[in-house]
Amino acid sequence: MNAGLLIIGLIVLLGVALAILYNLLVRRRQMARNGWADIDVQLKRRADLIPQLVATVQGYANHERKLFEDVIEKRNAALAAGDDPAARGEAESALSRPVRRMIAVAEDYPDLKASGNFLELQKELADTEDKIEMARRFYNGAVRELNTLIESFPVNMAAGPLGFSKRDYFEIETADRAVPEVRLGA
Repeated sequence: MNAGLLIIGLIVLLGVALAILYNLLVRRRQMARNGWADIDVQLKRRADLIPQLVATVQGYANHERKLFEDVIEKRNAALAAGDDPAARGEAESALSRPVRRMIAVAEDYPDLKASGNFLELQKELADTEDKIEMARRFYNGAVRELNTLIESFPVNMAAGPLGFSKRDYFEIETADRAVPEVRLGA
């Protein structure tokens, strides 16, 4: 009789432990999903700003047709990349390069640089880039916590069978990583 109670007690204890682990995994997965949703919102916001920016710059620098086509092509590819963080990060990085070139082209046009519409779009884009960076940090932190939990003992024995798997980090190239080269003298 004591052995039967002990077995029942162990089963109940195991069930409670499994429920606690499951709930912890769910909480971490939800944080990662929430982080990805924040990134997605900001990336869509940036994608919506880009056609307005292209139209504004295009009015002043019509001969940069190849650059404008490149920006629109990369924007469409970024939107089509979906929810895979690796593919989306690569597509968004590819989009950042021609957008930075387009902003640089605008520097050659004093009237454009002074345009209120261009300045507002440039400010909105910079603000959006900051929000993307904050959302990326939150998401990557949530993914780190989820992945660490999934790889930790004893959770690692239950995570797979319960349907939990590691997630990819979201990496995107930022303009801040490109450090300008400074040359002094001739």
